[in-house]
This record gives sequence, C-alpha cells and structure tokens, in this order.
Amino acid sequence: MYSISIGEIQKNITLITKLTEAITIVDKRKNKDVAIVYPVKKHSIIASLAGKYKDKVEKVDDLEMVKEKAMKQAMGEKYDLPH
Repeated sequence: MYSISIGEIQKNITLITKLTEAITIVDKRKNKDVAIVYPVKKHSIIASLAGKYKDKVEKVDDLEMVKEKAMKQAMGEKYDLPH
C-alpha cells in the first residue's frame, strides 16, 4: 500500500481520480495516518441507489416557489410560527 501526504494530494488531485489500488493518506506534520482510500469498483452501489426514491418525490415546475415554501416551513418550526 502506498503512502501519500496531504500536500501531494492538494497539488495533484489526479492521484485520487486515477487510483488503482489502496493508498494511505499521511499527515507528515503529526506523522499520523489520516485515511485509507480504496479505488471505486466498476459495479458501484451508487448507480443502483441513484433512482431508489425517484417514484416517491414529486416533480416540481417552479423550484423557487418550493424553496420559499420550505424556508417558511423551516422558519415556522424553528420559531414556533404558524405555517
């Protein structure tokens, strides 16, 4: 397993995007392991979960109106105001 410092990742993010095997991210100042990063498998669960709730969500024509309604509801709950 390779070790890469946080600074190297900040300079060159393609190290993460072209990952083929697991790497350890190390904080060189504290000399500690921060994380272990594994490459994404080809058959990821993300694609299967992407549409899981699509039938439970209503389609919206006016997004601004929905945002305003959600904000009013959140403020009403926070400050005990009528909706």
